[in-house]
Amino acid sequence: MGWLNMSADAGLWGLFAASFLAATLLPGGSEALLFALLKLHPQEFWSALWLATLGNTLGGMTSYAAGRWLPNWGKLERAREPASVRRWGSPILLFAWAPLIGDGLCLAAGWLRLNWLSCAIFMALGKFARYWAVAQGAAW
Repeated sequence: MGWLNMSADAGLWGLFAASFLAATLLPGGSEALLFALLKLHPQEFWSALWLATLGNTLGGMTSYAAGRWLPNWGKLERAREPASVRRWGSPILLFAWAPLIGDGLCLAAGWLRLNWLSCAIFMALGKFARYWAVAQGAAW
């Protein structure tokens, strides 16, 4: 990966930003950036893992906050994701990392006014597990 010349500091800040943006409704692939950063700077394993998790969790909480700002209309309660979130509660946010459904889960959790702290904790645990798996792959 000699073609990708980034300092550890610049890479970590970029990883944080990419992780944040990837957790919002904007598309992004922060996993590839984490993988590349750890190939170039394996000594930054824990820093990269924590910053990716933090950025992605904050991005997910941004979607949660957007959901809280939506009016709580009765007809929307029949939507699939809010029904799943209502049934399982904040532990469903362990899957907030999942492509296509993760953003909707975060938005639905906010719309349903689930406890923000338990949502953030479950969200962070799921996102940490995903990034940890990617980081382990980079360590090989």
